[in-house]
Amino acid sequence: MSSLKTRLITIFLVVFLISWLVTEIFGLLEGLLAAVLCLSLLLVQQLWYVYKFSRFLSSANFNQASSTSGIWGEVYYRLHKLVSTLRGQVLDVEQQHSRFIQAVQATPNGVVMLNEDDQIEWCNSIAEKHLGINAKRDSMQRITHILRKPAFVQYIIRQNYREPIRLNNMGLFEQFSLDVQIFPYGDKQKLLLSQDVSQIEKTDSMRRDFVANVSHELKTPLTVLSGFLETVQELELNESDRVKFLNLMTIQTERMKTLVQDLLTLAKLEGNPEPPINQLVPMENILQRVIVEAEGLSQGKHQIDLQIKSIKNLLGDDQELYSAFSNLVSNAIRYTPEGGKITVQWFDDANEAIFCVTDTGPGIAEQHIPRLTERFYRIDRSRSRDTGGTGLGMAIVNHVMSRHHGQLKIESSLGVGSRFYLIFPEERIAPQKINLSVKAE
Repeated sequence: MSSLKTRLITIFLVVFLISWLVTEIFGLLEGLLAAVLCLSLLLVQQLWYVYKFSRFLSSANFNQASSTSGIWGEVYYRLHKLVSTLRGQVLDVEQQHSRFIQAVQATPNGVVMLNEDDQIEWCNSIAEKHLGINAKRDSMQRITHILRKPAFVQYIIRQNYREPIRLNNMGLFEQFSLDVQIFPYGDKQKLLLSQDVSQIEKTDSMRRDFVANVSHELKTPLTVLSGFLETVQELELNESDRVKFLNLMTIQTERMKTLVQDLLTLAKLEGNPEPPINQLVPMENILQRVIVEAEGLSQGKHQIDLQIKSIKNLLGDDQELYSAFSNLVSNAIRYTPEGGKITVQWFDDANEAIFCVTDTGPGIAEQHIPRLTERFYRIDRSRSRDTGGTGLGMAIVNHVMSRHHGQLKIESSLGVGSRFYLIFPEERIAPQKINLSVKAE
């Protein structure tokens, strides 16, 4: 039996007992009057408690405990307990809702909730950036009143949401492309998702350009080879012409071989993990190899000067570093006229180690310098092919420096020459004790 029911039974038993005692003492009429009086007092008391309870509900201050006892004390207690339980449930729901909103805000995609009339009910901050929406200002506005791209309006009208639609030239200050798709849910509601695909488009464009450039670079030597082979097969050639054609075919074959080697080098650089931080690269050995290769390429047509002003060595991949150094020096030889000077320096400055190649070539115009590391970018295409360049050398140098956390710096003036710096940070410089141990060996 509940305590509230017990209290009610107790009250009525007390009233009955008082009435019975009065009846026994004074008579039946007096007993009935006593019962009516007790019930009247009880009714007034309950009406007063009802009034207080009404004011208590109006104040909505359910946290304040009531000092009322008896039946109404039990009512207040149970109400307070119920409100506490409901408040806990509401707080749990609010926390779940808050976590859900935070999760949606953290997604890299834009999210917009639309009602059955395509009006905006809610959106996250990414959607505001993608679609130019203001969540407060544009609440309950039709999405097509804000996003007025004809392709998107037709997408909404047709209601064919199986595939996303791509919207280009989005944004006021920074142009980007979006993939937008709608997913119906609930009672005729819709969820609109937007994804920034600018980087994907850029990557696809780079891939197309890369394939086109490779095809173009291979087409010329293959055409030359094909023409020479047809000539050798169909015509009777004397020994001097035959040797001349074979030499030209050899040159074109070497050009394709160099191009393929550079492409493989780039693929290796992009696919392999970063070079080790604990592998010693003896710089004196690499520099001597680079100079020997440079002298072979120059064949005595240039003055080549090697200046080693530092005993510091590097930490990293020796083959990658040799490739970067060799590309810079070979470029200097190819583009420096006969009789020019190429200076190769290795020195340190503060906490950095620097490899520097200086030439007395024609120099590079300022507008070309930022693009030198692009694949197949050439200032003068015909001249580059004549010198045997593939247009990939500077891209390889840039990749190697990026993998070794270094910096490529270019200085050049037209008619004066160019200077290329490869700057290595302290973390890629071998400790001095390693250098001493190497020398001791």
